Amino acid sequence: MNNNLKIPNHVAIIVDGNGRWAIEKGLNRSKGHEAGFINLQKLTVYMYSKGVKYISAYLFSTENFKRSEKEVNFLMNLLTGKLKEILDFCHHEKIHAFFSGRKDKLSNKVIEAMNKIEQETNKYKDRYFNICFNYGGHAEIVDATKKIVQDVENGKLDIDLLDENIYSKYLYRDLPPVDLMIRTSGEKRISNFLLWQCSYAEFYFVDTYFPDFKEKEFDLALEDYTKRDRRFGGIDYDKKSN
Repeated sequence: MNNNLKIPNHVAIIVDGNGRWAIEKGLNRSKGHEAGFINLQKLTVYMYSKGVKYISAYLFSTENFKRSEKEVNFLMNLLTGKLKEILDFCHHEKIHAFFSGRKDKLSNKVIEAMNKIEQETNKYKDRYFNICFNYGGHAEIVDATKKIVQDVENGKLDIDLLDENIYSKYLYRDLPPVDLMIRTSGEKRISNFLLWQCSYAEFYFVDTYFPDFKEKEFDLALEDYTKRDRRFGGIDYDKKSN
């Protein structure tokens, strides 16, 4: 293991492959989501221990409502049913957890669970967990634009002062840019995830289904990230880059 690893400040992960993991084992897809939930807890603890400060996890997209009613209901109930466990976990690990996404289509029970998690963990300031639930990158940009238009019309914002830094504050969460974006399960696309925040992220795609993406797999992602030459559109002439 490389002892001189570059540690990303903000890691985003598309939690993918839970259902396929279960099906290949002859299990119901819901068992895959349960296994993914357990692994996400263990993995986040390890990621924080490596020095990562912000984690964004793509758990449910706006497009996931196209899935079967049974699976959608299970995912919604998983959040509310695990409320105490999630809170105990966040308190034990001192994690400030919060949600990004639209609240429409979510039941009052789910929204209440979200609010409780956010309110009870907002005192923690060193570890941040952004749970993307009923989230879509296009939706986030559209919703931010609507809020900006309203503030301009109400005299709260001078349109001539609008820049990228101010725009980012209108997103669901004002977070630092993503440094490393990971997607499990072999799919090689970002599926409408954190489009604004991932503008200069390094992408890492792996075939492993998420329930099996454990500490060693994350170490491999860090090894790969360390080798990347992040120039942000510039050129390091000392390295004679092209």
